[in-house]
Amino acid sequence: MIIIVAFIFSSRFSISAQETVKKEAVLEKVSQIDSYVRQIRGYLHERPELSAQEFETSRFLQEEVEKLGLTVTKVEGTGFYAVLDTRRPGRTIGLRTDIDGLPIEENPFNLKQRKQWISKNEGVSHACGHDGHMAILLGSIKILNDLKDQLTGKIVFIFEEGEETNSGIHAMIEALRPLQIDAIYGNHLNSKLNTGELFIQEGPIMAGTGTIAFDVIGRGGHAARPDLSINPIFAAANILNGVSIAWNNQRDITKTLTLGVTQIQGGETYNVIPNSVYIGGTIRFFDKEEGEKGFELLRKVAGDIARAHNCTVTFHDKMGVALNPVVNDPVLTVFTRNAIKDIYSDKVISGDQHIWYAAETFARYSELAPAVFLFVGIKNDELGSGAEHHNDRFDLDEDALQYGVGAMVQFAVQYLHSYTE
Repeated sequence: MIIIVAFIFSSRFSISAQETVKKEAVLEKVSQIDSYVRQIRGYLHERPELSAQEFETSRFLQEEVEKLGLTVTKVEGTGFYAVLDTRRPGRTIGLRTDIDGLPIEENPFNLKQRKQWISKNEGVSHACGHDGHMAILLGSIKILNDLKDQLTGKIVFIFEEGEETNSGIHAMIEALRPLQIDAIYGNHLNSKLNTGELFIQEGPIMAGTGTIAFDVIGRGGHAARPDLSINPIFAAANILNGVSIAWNNQRDITKTLTLGVTQIQGGETYNVIPNSVYIGGTIRFFDKEEGEKGFELLRKVAGDIARAHNCTVTFHDKMGVALNPVVNDPVLTVFTRNAIKDIYSDKVISGDQHIWYAAETFARYSELAPAVFLFVGIKNDELGSGAEHHNDRFDLDEDALQYGVGAMVQFAVQYLHSYTE
C-alpha cells in the first residue's frame, strides 16, 4: 500500500513541477525546420486543388502527419484531424489550417519578378496563402511532437476542407464537438502586412459575409411593343438605385456594412424583353445584427419597387448571412499576445487599420471554444510579394513562415503549460 501511494505522489509531482519549454528552445526548433516548411510550401503550391476536391492534398498531408506516429481521423469530405496526446492531464487545444486552392490561373510573375513556385494545375492556384498555412501547421506539428515529453494535455491538429466555399466547415465542427476543446488557434497570411509582422487584436478582425441573390420577374415579349410586356430590367435598375439610397439613409451609418452588387443578368438578345433579371452580390459586416438588418432592408426595397413596376421578386435560398465575423476572444487574445511577445517582442502589432473585410470560416470555431486568429505579414517589396489575395500575381515571402510557426508553437506551449490541476 505504501508503494502505491508513493507512486501516485511521484506521478502528480512530476506533472505539477514540469517546466515550460524555454523560448530559446522554441526559436531553435523553428530554425531547424525552416527548410522543411519551405519545401512543404513549395510542393503544395505547385499542386493546388479546388474546394472539396483536395484529394491529393489531403492524402499528402495525412501521410506527413502519420510519419510522426499520429493517428488521422477523417471527416466527411477531404478534411481530417489528428490528436497529439501527451498522456498527462491538461487542456485540449486546437490548431487549424485550411487546405484548398482557388479557381484562378496563376500569373508566373508577382509584382516584381518571376515567382519561385508556380502552379502546375491549370486554372487553379494557391492565390490566398493556404499553401503557407498548411506548411506552418505541419512545421508546428513536428516541433510539438518533438516537445511532447515537456507538454501536458492534448493538441488537435485541424485540416479543414473547402474554406473558400464553406464546404467542409460544418462537418468539421460536428466532428470536433466530442473532443471538448478548450481553445482554438488559427492564422492567416496577410499581404498588407510586412514580412514577420504579427497582428493580434481583440474583437472583430475579419468581416462576416452574406449573399445577395434574387430574381426580378416580369413578363417577356417583343421589344417592338414594350407596353405588352412587363420589363424586369427597368425594375431591376430602379431596385439597385433604391437600395443604394436606402443604404445611406435607412441604416446606422456608424456601423460598417458594405454593399457589393456584382451581378445583373437578364436578356439574351437586343429585341427580346426577358422574363426575369438576376441580381447577385455580397454584403460585409462586423456586427451580425447589422448584417441581418441589411438583408431586411434589401428585401423590403426590392419587393416594394418591384411591385411598383408590376413585377415580383423571388429570393434564392442562399440569400442572407452566410458567415459571422471572426471575433477574437478577449481573454485568450491577451494571453496569446503576451505569449508571442515573449519570442517576437518587436513583431506584434495591432490597430483597426489592419482589420480585414474578407470573411473566414474560422468564425465557426468560436462555437466550440474561445478562439484567436492572427495575421502573419508576407509583404516584401524587394521580393515582389504584396499583391492582393485572390489575385493571379499573389505571392508570399517564405521568410514569413518561420514567424507563423514560432507564434503557433509558442501559443501551444504556453497555453498548455498554464494548466493547473
